[in-house]
This record gives sequence, structure tokens and C-alpha cells, in this order.
Amino acid sequence: MKQAFIMTITIVFLTSCTNMVPREKLPYPLTNESFGDPVKTVTIPLPVIATTPNEGIIVGALTAFLLHNDKDEVSTLLAPQANYNKNFGASFSLYGAFYPAPRRSWEMNLSASTKVNYDFEAKVRDRTFMDGRLELYAFPYVFSDGSARFFGFQSDSSKDNETNYADKEYGFTGQVGYDITKNLQIVFGERIRRVEIGKGAITSLPSIKERYTEDEVPGIKGFTAHVQKLALIYSTLDSKDMPTSGIYAKTSIECSWKAFGSNEDYRHYEAEVKGYLPLDNGRYISVGRIVYNQTLGGNVPFLERSILGGENTLRGYGRNRFIDSSYLLLNLEERIRLFRWSIFNVNTDWELAPFIDFGAVMESLDKAETQSFEFNPGVGFRAVVRPNIVGRIDIGIGSDGPAVFVGLGYPF
Repeated sequence: MKQAFIMTITIVFLTSCTNMVPREKLPYPLTNESFGDPVKTVTIPLPVIATTPNEGIIVGALTAFLLHNDKDEVSTLLAPQANYNKNFGASFSLYGAFYPAPRRSWEMNLSASTKVNYDFEAKVRDRTFMDGRLELYAFPYVFSDGSARFFGFQSDSSKDNETNYADKEYGFTGQVGYDITKNLQIVFGERIRRVEIGKGAITSLPSIKERYTEDEVPGIKGFTAHVQKLALIYSTLDSKDMPTSGIYAKTSIECSWKAFGSNEDYRHYEAEVKGYLPLDNGRYISVGRIVYNQTLGGNVPFLERSILGGENTLRGYGRNRFIDSSYLLLNLEERIRLFRWSIFNVNTDWELAPFIDFGAVMESLDKAETQSFEFNPGVGFRAVVRPNIVGRIDIGIGSDGPAVFVGLGYPF
């Protein structure tokens, strides 16, 4: 790991460059009125070496283009990328993040592989309405993931029961939030999700349909979910996307109705609390999160139940590793700023983040068993470009072995 880190930094220094580009050559939405003229543009080529429990080893290269506004903040990020994976072949993608205003952000990801996988999505957040009291969120998407796994229900699902499938989905999530008071927000949401279960790309594993039936695993023939959401959020966080202090608490209910187009009637209940405690002027930030999620209903599709595993929950396992009717999750993380470094005029905080993930799925909380809980220690490495960009590598250890996740944004 140390040698790979040194090699990456060496490549960055040898190949990165900073250019001043006339603004007229960078049309909207790449730039806007918050940019100067010319525009400072930093170009950083990077190797890509990643591995996840579901996808395996991925190698390739990307080039990050960072465009700075007149406050010298990174306000636009573009990252074209080319990768190779033995299961999916060659992949080509373009990721973009745009921050045209302090309370407005847009993200997009366009990706396609030569085998099975593709991902086309966009995320829009806008809090510029009604003097910032009204928040809008929209997330349309279509994707196919040929690396998806199913091990059975409950925490004692065995690796011997591992199956593969292609998770093909399209849908839309929309939310409207309104600030009742300075720290209290009510959220109304709508979610439409269409799922098809196809043949996966992992030929060394049996297909989910070869081992399970629809009666055993509702939803493996595909399903539609049309869900309405109501949530209440209390927050004293100093930043919505990159908080360093404060408390966040949320309680929510989602309802799926056959009358509105869903295949089944069911409900999701969730309660979540997060806390951020800065020490030594923010050099150390102690972060904790506890979540309880409950799904109630008959014949609930397996991908609509309570799920743990992946880069944002139990980081010692792949995505969707544990599935049942409820889960309890605890995450503890210490974010330690090792140093602040300016590389080609980009101010970056380099963080080390040892963590512990602890959680289990169960039929209901009163039926939780001690032996069902998973304990995942690990460590994260973060590069933080404030006020809006985080690159991270998280390495977690679970009973199936180590798991490594590479991505953008904090896990929580």
C-alpha cells in the first residue's frame, strides 16, 4: 500500500499541470458567473487500481479536470476514465460534478462496459428557493450491475450459498424539503423503481434463479416499486455535504401501495442519528452513526428489504451482503487530518480514518441474536478538497476477508 501511494504521488507530480483557459472556451455549465476570466484549470492524470468483493480487480486510468472559480474553490470537476475488469471487459465513463452556487449542485455519471454493465444517472440538489428554506432533490437513473450477489436471508447467510445475477434497474427519486425552523426540516418524497433480474457476469458462481424460486425469494422475476416518503430531520451540522461538527437526527416512513403501481404493499421505517465532534481546531473529528431500519409487509421484494453491506454500511463486505426484514447498524470513525498540502495550487487535506462498523440484519429487533452481529474494523484514506470534494479509499475486514472500496464522498 505504501509503495502504491508513493508511486501515485510521484505520477501526480510528474504529469499534473495548471493552465489558465479563456472562459469563452469553457461554456456553461462548465463555468458560470462565479468564475474569473481566464479560468484556472488543474489537470491531474491518475492510475486506477481498485478491488471490491463483488467486482474484483479493476485497472485503468483517469484524468481529473478541476476548474476553479474566482474564490479559488473547485467549482467544477470532470473525470473521464477507462478501465478493464476480467468480468466486464473494457469500461468507459465520464463523471461530472458542478457547483454553480453555494446551495446548488449537479452530478452526472455516464458509464458503459463491453459486457453487461452500464450506468447513466444524474443528481440535482437545489436550495436556492424561498430564501433557502425549500430544498429540491432529483435523481433519475438507469443501470445494469452484473456483479450483484445474493447469499440468502438473515445474518447467518452462508458464503456457500453465494449466487450471482445482473441487477437491471431504471427509476426516479424526487424529494422536497421545507425548513419548519432553523434546525428542523420536513421532507416529502416519491420513488419509482423498476427492477429486472438477469444473467450475471460472474461465471464461477451459480445464477440466483438456478438456486432459488420466486416463492423463496420474492422479486427475483423482477418487480416495480412506487413508494411515497415522509421524513422529519433535525440538524445542527455546519455543512450538509462535509460536516465537521453538529448533530443530525432523522426519522422516516416509506409506503408502497399496489394501488399506485407497486407489486406489493409494504412499509419502511427508519431512525438515524449522527454526531460530529471536532477536536484540536478540527484536526481530529470523531464521527458516530446509529441506524435502525424495519420493513413490514408480505412478499416484499428482496431488494426492497432492509440491507447491509457495501461502502456506506458494513465496509468489510460487498454490496447487499445481508438482507432481512430489519437491521441495526453502528458506525464509528475518527477522521484525522495528517497534513494540509497544496498540489498545483489545489489545497487538499489528507486524512487517515480508522473505523469500526458493527451491525446485523434480523427479522425484528426483539429477535436479534448476539452471534448475528458483524464486527468490521478498518481504515480509510481521504483526500479532501473543500468545500465539496472528497476522494476516499476504505479498507474493511469482515469474515469473508478484506474489502476495498474506492469512491467519492464521505461514507456518512
